[in-house]
Amino acid sequence: MLVTDLIPNNIAKYGEYPCIYYQDREITNMEVDKAARELAFFLHSMGIKKGDCVLVSMSNCPEVIYSYQAILRLGAIVIPVMHLLNENEFTFILEHSEAKAVITTSDVFSKIHSASARLSGELKVICMDQLPSEIPHTNMEVTDWQKGKLQISENRIQEIYCDIHETDLAVILYTSGTTGRPKGVMLTHRNLSANVIARTSFTDGKRGTMLGVLPLAHVYGFSAMNALFHLGNAVVIFQKFDVVKIFEAIEKYQIKSCSLVPAMIHEMVSSPFASHYDLSSLEAIESGSTSLPASLREEVRKKFQAEIYDAYGLSEASPSVSRQRKDIPIKEGSVGLPLPGLQIKIVDQNGVELPTGQIGELIVKGDNITPGYYKNEEATKEAIKDGWLFTGDMAKVDEDGYLYIVGRKKELIIRGGFNIYPRDLEELLLKHEEVFEAAVIGVPSERMGEEVIACVIKKTSSTLSEDDLISYCQTHLAKYKTPRRIVFLNELPKNKIGKILKLKLKEIYSHIDVLT
Repeated sequence: MLVTDLIPNNIAKYGEYPCIYYQDREITNMEVDKAARELAFFLHSMGIKKGDCVLVSMSNCPEVIYSYQAILRLGAIVIPVMHLLNENEFTFILEHSEAKAVITTSDVFSKIHSASARLSGELKVICMDQLPSEIPHTNMEVTDWQKGKLQISENRIQEIYCDIHETDLAVILYTSGTTGRPKGVMLTHRNLSANVIARTSFTDGKRGTMLGVLPLAHVYGFSAMNALFHLGNAVVIFQKFDVVKIFEAIEKYQIKSCSLVPAMIHEMVSSPFASHYDLSSLEAIESGSTSLPASLREEVRKKFQAEIYDAYGLSEASPSVSRQRKDIPIKEGSVGLPLPGLQIKIVDQNGVELPTGQIGELIVKGDNITPGYYKNEEATKEAIKDGWLFTGDMAKVDEDGYLYIVGRKKELIIRGGFNIYPRDLEELLLKHEEVFEAAVIGVPSERMGEEVIACVIKKTSSTLSEDDLISYCQTHLAKYKTPRRIVFLNELPKNKIGKILKLKLKEIYSHIDVLT
């Protein structure tokens, strides 16, 4: 199946229905299809053809979905980029992808303009809302889409046809680049289609309305959009997370499930406004991006009578690998079972499969796995061997096939020759009733090689001390696994999708005194 088949199949199966709610707009699936065809024709008239890269950077809005579908219908390649990135990041992605065009909005325009000034060739830019009043002289060809689409007739947009295959590239998704230059993860139509079929294969078939809070420019948001059309669902799109507006939407649209990151879930649980709304329709929340504290699961169960299902994925897997779900028991600490059609193994440093229960690197194989990194053969050869993706995540599998993620391979702490997995300690810290958030890192030590540092955010009104928390850890874990120091912070550094930037923490605390 092609990603471009999703909307036509949706219309054929479900007929016309409102599938997007955004601010005061209600948009049907037929209107989405028409907008995508109009934009595809317009891009075609600008010279965009099969194999060209087109960068899309906007905050969440229906125009993101139109743009993705329009680009793909030309056989071109979508480059989704978070609008929050800085000018240097935009410049790198534009240069590396050799994007022929950019689809954006006025609030991102200045970044695109600054980035384009560093490019050698001309860049075509389509602004989906009102253009800035003054556009400085530049090497950009700028078009106002609101005016441009008025020139397009229904008859003309029917003429475009492109021969697209499942193995053709659909998306190049640039990783966050927290450990260096971003890599362009290549995803084909087959990768994305296999992912959406697998992750929706165990749903109950009941249609409903979901929340579109996570960034559509991120692989998770992209796959959620595909699932929306595949299942015949609708979505309420939010530009940013606003807990009160989320509660309003749950009540108004009788939302049964949604996908969020733990920080958002915590805000919902902590909000005093929750009791002002009827949230009884909410049955399940899928959590992703970072590990889910067991205490947070219990708080959701208690406050909303809803269940949280933890999931694991990565961009290279389009993105889903495993998830907890309703039809299987939840095992605390696991991320459920692998998705149908996906193979997993736990291997040692030589690639040899390890026995059940032993910790090693997780490798995965399936139709949803990337063919590699764009214009980066070295990284591709390092990550993909005989069709298996080496994830860089340390994990184990139990006797029932449940997957447990222990931590990143690069985050493994070796203290005095002993391996310490940060996630084990983080989960223990999060069980403490006065701890709100925690991140564990290793810092250099002449004596031990590395020492363990825990960066902790305390809950409001907590009187917890460093000695208190170290003693707590030592009563539950072997002493060598416990922190040498606890650093209390007001907030942890995070990237645009809420992942804690441990590399940043290591840079800040690499010279901390670990002898006291």
